[in-house]
Amino acid sequence: MQTLIVMAGIYFVFMMSGALSYRIPDSDWKPLGWTPPVAKNSNVMITPHHVHVKNVFKIKQFWLLWGVLCMNVSAGIGVIGMSSPMLQEVFGGRLIGVAKTYSELDKTQLAAIATVAAGFTALLSLFNIGGRFFWASLSDLFGRKMTFIIFFMLGSLLYISVPGSANAGNTLFFVAAFCVILSMYGGGFSTVPAYLADLFGTEMVGAIHGRLLTAWATAGILGPVIVNYMRDYQLSLGLPHEQVYNQTMMILAGLLMIGLLCNLLIRPVADKWFMTAEELAEEKRHTREIIAEDEVHFIDDKGQGSDTGKPTHPAMVWLAWTVVLIPLSWGVYKTLINAAKFFTINQ
Repeated sequence: MQTLIVMAGIYFVFMMSGALSYRIPDSDWKPLGWTPPVAKNSNVMITPHHVHVKNVFKIKQFWLLWGVLCMNVSAGIGVIGMSSPMLQEVFGGRLIGVAKTYSELDKTQLAAIATVAAGFTALLSLFNIGGRFFWASLSDLFGRKMTFIIFFMLGSLLYISVPGSANAGNTLFFVAAFCVILSMYGGGFSTVPAYLADLFGTEMVGAIHGRLLTAWATAGILGPVIVNYMRDYQLSLGLPHEQVYNQTMMILAGLLMIGLLCNLLIRPVADKWFMTAEELAEEKRHTREIIAEDEVHFIDDKGQGSDTGKPTHPAMVWLAWTVVLIPLSWGVYKTLINAAKFFTINQ
């Protein structure tokens, strides 16, 4: 109870601070002195136009991208919840240098391998957050479509390889495979908003992204149900604990292949779905009205925001980064401490 109360308090402070300080700039706002870079090459998957959110459910590319996100998340989120018991059951006493299966361990040994598994889970969390920075940045070079092709192809190969590394007792490869998989799970979340902006434009990407996150909700049910059901089913057949995840890995690889097919079918959005210049101007006018009504947004005599063109004071920038980086650094530090237990015990 105490943990949940503390978490609720922390979440409240950060969420409310962000919500109350967030401001929507005018649609034509640009930083003072900034000029857009000259495009070196054209990418047909990136549109300069904008789709209205009311039409997005009618467009096949939205549903294909929905399938892309759903399959990518389903294949990763099921592993997150089962990562600790999976490592313990697959390797058993080998995690602590004891030649026993999971079922043969005593209470002391079970506690010892649980400590190792906690380090494994911590390691996965680091790759989850790191993958969001790494893969999203890489997608700026490779493009969103190619990045997801890498996710699905590489992820499938890694899932297929897991049973072999488990049977061989190769803990290092087993752990490395899931670290890469979880980095792509996180990377999918950070790359898909840019994918949406490429396909549907930036004017309503936030609203469209909110609708796409129904894929995440669906995957939150689908992924864990598959992993948990298959584990229980395999145990009911009398399979030993170290083999109950073999079939599951093949199913997860199959989900990634479905996602790959959806991704390969994505093409640029047809021109008929984009707003005309008049419709776009009307939406921008409506947005400005909302800003004026709902945000603390003072207008000067020239019709411009009073803070337009004025850079944020450096002290405020440093303060904002400090507020973010201190708890983030502490969290990463504590996670590294837990992850170190995995390597310490396995030496």
